[in-house]
Amino acid sequence: MIYYITGGERSGKSSYAQNLALSFSKSPKYIATSRIWDENHRKRIDRHIADRDKRWTSIEEEKAISSVIKPKDTVVIDCVTLWLTNYFVDTKNNIEKCLELAKTEFNKLLDIDATIIIISNEIGMGVHAQTEIGRKFTELQGWMNQHIAKHANKATLMVSGIPLSLK
Repeated sequence: MIYYITGGERSGKSSYAQNLALSFSKSPKYIATSRIWDENHRKRIDRHIADRDKRWTSIEEEKAISSVIKPKDTVVIDCVTLWLTNYFVDTKNNIEKCLELAKTEFNKLLDIDATIIIISNEIGMGVHAQTEIGRKFTELQGWMNQHIAKHANKATLMVSGIPLSLK
């Protein structure tokens, strides 16, 4: 079962996803896709890990998210935006290659008998990106969000802390 949760920054996505995971399992996994960019980022990640209690197993996986999910797991993947950023940087901003690699990896999730809760961002709803690279990434994010939502069993849009059911 795939749950897709999307919304703007600070819309309540992570809290909603974590509460949903805890409603399914007493010992969910939290898959953090963020690459460690600098010491400040490491401290922020450490704070996020400390915020989750002992019921959670935290896993850091930059790209191969399917490799750390076992059958019957309940996992929160946080988040698609940072996960895509890793592919985007590694492909030197090649949207087509990045989208191909991300879709291939995501599609592996469809074959795992697990409860998978995926958090993403709706970055295209905000201010128009000022740079070409920003516009390219916004398009990439939108296309990947559409792909995930299409295959998700349930999709939720978070707005101001309120979950709105999309499907």
